[in-house]
Amino acid sequence: MTATCVILDIGGVLEITPETGWVRRWEERVELPPGTVHERMRDVWRAGSVGSISEREVHEQVATRLGLASPQVEAFMADLWAQYLGTPNEELIACVRELGGSCKLGILSNSFVGARERETALYHFDSLVDQIVYSHEIGFVKPDPRAFESVCSSLDVRPENCLFIDDVAVNVEAAQAMGMQAHLFEDNAQTMARIAAHLASIVDEGPSVG
Repeated sequence: MTATCVILDIGGVLEITPETGWVRRWEERVELPPGTVHERMRDVWRAGSVGSISEREVHEQVATRLGLASPQVEAFMADLWAQYLGTPNEELIACVRELGGSCKLGILSNSFVGARERETALYHFDSLVDQIVYSHEIGFVKPDPRAFESVCSSLDVRPENCLFIDDVAVNVEAAQAMGMQAHLFEDNAQTMARIAAHLASIVDEGPSVG
């Protein structure tokens, strides 16, 4: 039988991550114009997503660029992580857990330095799938083709045998351009049906026994 694989995004898929308004609250608290936080921190956020800055350096830059004292920095970062981590998508996680042993399972996430430790502690994704590929650990983010190459390599699977699930259309399109099957996440029901159809199609295409 052809080896098959399901690869999922985290934020917006395995985690439910609605906007919490935390940035604007901080701008109001320290009397900064709207948009100031992201304007001042944009390159730091980018560096954190590709692992070219440490968590300690992120904290230092938050303090320096936003004029926050140490306790404020800790509170600011706690609010950042609260939105980043969201809450678990329990129904989809349960579906993925039931797939264990029937196919290879992976995660490909545009992440931020410190994400693996926090998501492992909260959600145990390391025991849910075979491989987790974080952008801050490989040095490039989706939709860069190298991100998809990296996760396929780590799982030792061919792109055409993979179903990639993401809530961002450009990432889905990039996966398709790499030869992967891909699904735009909108809700659990459609996504679980697409996973079932993908696994069934691989079984149907497998060699007959005679």
